Amino acid sequence: MSLMQGDSLTSHNFGLQIDGVMVEYLAEVSGLTIEQDVIVHQQNSAQGHLETNLLPGVQKNGQCTVVRGMTQSSSFTKWINESISGQMSTARKNASIIMMDYQDNPVKRYNLRNAWCSKIDASTLKAGEAAALTETVTIVFEELVIE
Repeated sequence: MSLMQGDSLTSHNFGLQIDGVMVEYLAEVSGLTIEQDVIVHQQNSAQGHLETNLLPGVQKNGQCTVVRGMTQSSSFTKWINESISGQMSTARKNASIIMMDYQDNPVKRYNLRNAWCSKIDASTLKAGEAAALTETVTIVFEELVIE
């Protein structure tokens, strides 16, 4: 059973697909935004009054940041390495961040077209610390489509 009327998704159940294959369950996703230009069109009405219309412009590209455990998916690591080394013919992938309900059924998708990794940041290593190691990865994309 999926969500009931009035239920909302929870923020803890999501994953990452690359080219249609689930490769990673992430610790965190942030900065996932979509933006487009706004065109301001002004003209005079038949009565001589100024009319202003706002029209949709070009959709902008974007980026998001994901955090993953350091010992996770080798296919995600390969994608990062292809991106960082400039192998753009194989690095540009279609990726999706998928939100799931409490029974792990996909409910909402954020599809990132021609996505690749532009930055990786490893967590701090500290002697004597008992903490999970993570990698923070910035993913850039040319288009975001929400399903």
